[in-house]
Amino acid sequence: MFLGTHAPKLDDKGRVILPAKFRDELSGGLVITRGQERCLYVFTEREFENLHEKIRQAPVTSKQARDFLRVFLSGASQERPDSQHRVTIPASLREYANLGRDLTVIGVGSRAEIWDTEAWNDNYEKTEAEFSNTDEEVIPGLF
Repeated sequence: MFLGTHAPKLDDKGRVILPAKFRDELSGGLVITRGQERCLYVFTEREFENLHEKIRQAPVTSKQARDFLRVFLSGASQERPDSQHRVTIPASLREYANLGRDLTVIGVGSRAEIWDTEAWNDNYEKTEAEFSNTDEEVIPGLF
């Protein structure tokens, strides 16, 4: 399970060192793809395969499902960490997420997310206020 907030740097070759707490889970390979809110999603290969199976069940007749598949899968990149636990983030994904040198990597349970630090701080500030003011059940059965 991916948890916590980490602050790695992006090097000149577009590589990031995986947070130590994520290394074991991602050592066998991972998939990086476009996420929502202009971040990147990072999945283990197994989790990505499970997600893909669920996505494949969407009706081909649904334009929204087709559009989601196109955006989500066309940007996906299988990667394998090197001996120094670095992963290359493809240029197209770095551009999509507007990544600068300073990154924020967060654990979101079944996936990690990679954010440009400034974008993460802006997003967090907005969503934390909404989180604090939540007065109805957002996730059924949680609270």
